[in-house]
Amino acid sequence: MEEEGIIKNYYSAIDAYKFGYQFYRIYLNFQYVTSDLKNEIIKHFVDYEKISTVSTARGFYDLIIVFWVKEIEQFYSFWEKTLIKYGNYFSYQLFSVYIKGYGYPKSVLLENKIITNNQEIETFGINKNYKIDETDYRLLNKISLDARCSLVVLAKELSCSSQNVNYRLKNLIEKGIIQSFRVNLDLDKIGLIRNKINIYLKEHDKRIDIVNFLKQLPNLSYFSTSIGLCDLELELLIKDNDEFIKIIETIEDKFPGAIRNYNYYSDIVDYIETFLPRMTEKDFK
Repeated sequence: MEEEGIIKNYYSAIDAYKFGYQFYRIYLNFQYVTSDLKNEIIKHFVDYEKISTVSTARGFYDLIIVFWVKEIEQFYSFWEKTLIKYGNYFSYQLFSVYIKGYGYPKSVLLENKIITNNQEIETFGINKNYKIDETDYRLLNKISLDARCSLVVLAKELSCSSQNVNYRLKNLIEKGIIQSFRVNLDLDKIGLIRNKINIYLKEHDKRIDIVNFLKQLPNLSYFSTSIGLCDLELELLIKDNDEFIKIIETIEDKFPGAIRNYNYYSDIVDYIETFLPRMTEKDFK
């Protein structure tokens, strides 16, 4: 599967909230853009060191950007410069503050079925703030996109013993900074589509019941809550739009009148997606 490109790489899911960051998300729609200008804007976001994700999509939004924010002034300065340069090309912009997220294990290669045990293996969000040093960061940076890197190689690159690397890894796992180790698959090659749904509730007193129901969906790969966008956000792995419509109908049948509205986007293309911000010397003081 590696040779055929089905397995792209092995990565580590890292919770940057644990060492002082928050996630801000921006949803944009374009206007008056050419293909070249669109690519220039995408590169502008990809090149910024505190960007987690830059994705294009088809549906309710054109561009989704996720920022790591530790100092609001730094974020504001970058966004002001962005608006000065590209603001006229945004017809719509929406900010959202990420609160909590949950990742779910999947086995998508067994008889072309999506199978889950419905137990969170990843929990991201506001939590205890731990200090990490530069060696921890370099270790996290290495395993973020190469989770199978050996202790010997890590020790050589970090100029320390393999025992020290092993101790640091166990400590980062124990603190919840390293949430899990995962396989990154090329979903196109196994016939699956990432589809994200934003749900707006009408009856907020049913929130817990709805959340517990959504967590049982076999297609669910990610679930999160935020302030400023919607009440609930789901990421589903589906085979086609018919399957997506059936999932929506199932939710509405189970909780009639409880959901005020929803929107969705699919055909998601990630230009950058990483769990670790590019940190500077200032971050370790």
